[in-house]
Amino acid sequence: MIATDLELGWTSDLRDWLAGATAGAGFEIAGVAPVDVTASPTEQRDAARFVEWLDLGRAGEMEYLKRRDAAGQLLRPSVQVPMPWARSVILCAFNYNAPSPRSIDPAPADQGWIARYAWSGTPQEGADQPLRPADYHEELLGRLRVLEGELQRQTGCQTRCYVDTGPMVERTLAARAGVGWIGKNTCVLNQELGSWLLLGAIVTSLRLPSALVPALAADRCGSCTRCLDACPTGALVAPRQMDASRCIAYLTIEKKGTIPEDLRGSMGRQVFGCDICQDVCPWNRQAPVGGDDRFRARPDLVNPSLASLASMDGPEFRKQFRGSPLERTGLKRLRRNVAIAMGNSGDPQHTAKLEQWSAGEDPVLAETAGWALARIAQSAPPAEQTEPTASVADPV
Repeated sequence: MIATDLELGWTSDLRDWLAGATAGAGFEIAGVAPVDVTASPTEQRDAARFVEWLDLGRAGEMEYLKRRDAAGQLLRPSVQVPMPWARSVILCAFNYNAPSPRSIDPAPADQGWIARYAWSGTPQEGADQPLRPADYHEELLGRLRVLEGELQRQTGCQTRCYVDTGPMVERTLAARAGVGWIGKNTCVLNQELGSWLLLGAIVTSLRLPSALVPALAADRCGSCTRCLDACPTGALVAPRQMDASRCIAYLTIEKKGTIPEDLRGSMGRQVFGCDICQDVCPWNRQAPVGGDDRFRARPDLVNPSLASLASMDGPEFRKQFRGSPLERTGLKRLRRNVAIAMGNSGDPQHTAKLEQWSAGEDPVLAETAGWALARIAQSAPPAEQTEPTASVADPV
């Protein structure tokens, strides 16, 4: 057991152990963020910004972000509201970048786009077997729990693990842990790794002495505004300020029911998530490709055929996406998203499927398909104008 100061918790030896252990678990970088009972000025600022963000309605329908405890306190701005024993949080970053096209690269009109993080698949036995769908939540949580068990063995501390499910704002904690800075696109950016990072967190009861508090990463966005300029729906309302209710990732994954009509045309071919603000970021030009064998890109999810996605029934959807992030969206919402992408393509080959959907029983899909049909009709070139030919029956 590595000796720890019972009052302070973390020591330089324990921190060195963490660096080696997280690398061994497949994480590219890790850091520890302090959680101050009295709330440091940084924590107070971050909490105030989160509350303001909610008050402006920018969380959309994501009610889980608005949860409060029995005393009426918001859970997410401060880790110590839901977990009073918390004194520090370990943030681990996993590189999911893949050697594949970007969403902004030219693509045929009959292809959609699925966010890069959702491509992952795991090899199965047999060289000719397709990759099995993989969900980073489960995979990374399993790795965190191995680290958690060893940390408990060495220190006896209290812990809890999360991957995108905890009552916290992971990116602000990652910045405090020195993992990177928060870019103008609101993603965590690392100078060497770019922003293709998935975050996992281990909340601990170990205090972090001031001598071990990591230095904040320098903000290297400079005067660049490419992410803000590229966002098709105007979700990035200012540097480091996102109106999630306008974000394509929110609209295609989180938003239930009908997507506002004024945003549909700007959604392009995105059917699950969006990578545009990351694809245009200069820090991602030379971002290294992830080397984890359990997170390979499934070829069928890179620029997928809209017609193929539209043809899926329930059993086929479950076969293709059970155990993957796309399972969360469900078949109904995926069809809604595909209908919008079909409309934006302007391609009349999608007319038959859209007409079928527009006459179906799902009111959201029917309305969306009707909108898509009208959009395709508007995109069609005008018919050639010709002089009327006189009929033999016409009077002269």
